[in-house]
Order: sequence, then C-alpha cells, then structure tokens
Amino acid sequence: MVAIADLVTADRLLLDLRPSSKRQLFQDLAAAVERASGIDQTTVLAALVQREKLGTTGIGDGVAVPHARLKDLPRLMGFFARLTKPVDYDALDELPVDLAFLIVAPEDENAEQLKALAKIARLLRDPALTAQLRRETDPRRVHDIIAGRAGDRE
Repeated sequence: MVAIADLVTADRLLLDLRPSSKRQLFQDLAAAVERASGIDQTTVLAALVQREKLGTTGIGDGVAVPHARLKDLPRLMGFFARLTKPVDYDALDELPVDLAFLIVAPEDENAEQLKALAKIARLLRDPALTAQLRRETDPRRVHDIIAGRAGDRE
C-alpha cells in the first residue's frame, strides 16, 4: 500500500486555490496533473468530469475526493487542494467544498487506487484533522498533517 506521504508529495499541495466553480476546480486540478505527469490537462479534465457523472465525489463536511484513471499515467499520484472560498460541488450533504484530495491512477490500476481512496476518505472524515488543514499556513506542516506526522515539526 502506498503511503499518503508518497502519494501526495510536497510539490503537489495546491494551497489557497481560487476556483469559482466545481468545473474550475477540476480545471485547476487537471493543470496540476499535467505539470506533474505531462499528461494533457484536457485528457485529465475529461476523465474527472466523466467520473463525476457516475456520482458525486463530494463526501461531506466540505471535503471532496475526486479521482480518475488515466491511460498513460505511470504511477498512482495524489494532489491536495485547499480553496480560499468553498464552491458548490453537489456533495452528498449539499455543503460546498473547500478541501479536495485528487487521486489519479494508471488506467489498469484498481486495487491500489481503491485502497488509497479508502485511506484518504477515512483521514478526511476526522473533523480535527480537516480543521488543521483549513487553518495551517506552512506547506510543510500541511504535508505533515496529510501524511499523519502532525507532531513531527512542533
């Protein structure tokens, strides 16, 4: 199982994004995937939109876990985004989203993606942890919180 610290490296933290909509959030995430992987952002955006048509990835309490599989992606990758202003996301609880954790996986990778999604969903259901993620300004601390090392740099 991939560790969250390896899944979301410090350079894949997107803090203080300013999307005006869910679609814009997906575009921002797709651009980040392109920068990290070289896969064209229009391909990534199409995969995110297609997956979202199956059902919302907004899991509640202002948190979303969008995910997609990409044909030429060499390995599982994660991205964490914190929005400056919540956006309507059609989440299960109908609350807008301000924290998003994107998982992209190789097209033929199923088991590891599902394990990563489950681990992240459990992590982000902790109200104390999401409160920390919303208020922390130091990117290294944000990464430590996500990686489960919140006490390491205190």
